[in-house]
Amino acid sequence: MAEKRKDPGPSVKDPEVYEALRDDGASKEKAARIANASAAQGRSKVGHRGGEAQDYEDRTVDELRSRAAELDIEGRSSMSKAELIDALRNH
Repeated sequence: MAEKRKDPGPSVKDPEVYEALRDDGASKEKAARIANASAAQGRSKVGHRGGEAQDYEDRTVDELRSRAAELDIEGRSSMSKAELIDALRNH
């Protein structure tokens, strides 16, 4: 039986993109951010962005903790580098 999804609400401007991203494992926040950008600027333009950010593995623990703080990830002060990377990727 197919799982019935709850409507993401009026704040999500491209529900199709939102649901595809959620199915791929993106967080609600990330899926909404990308879906809204694609609705405002076009899917192909949003799809060709990126590539300038440094890989998490190449960053120091302090840099990872700083990014985790920006995203308000709890428990970041006691996380190892691998745990920080996992938390950042799955936020």
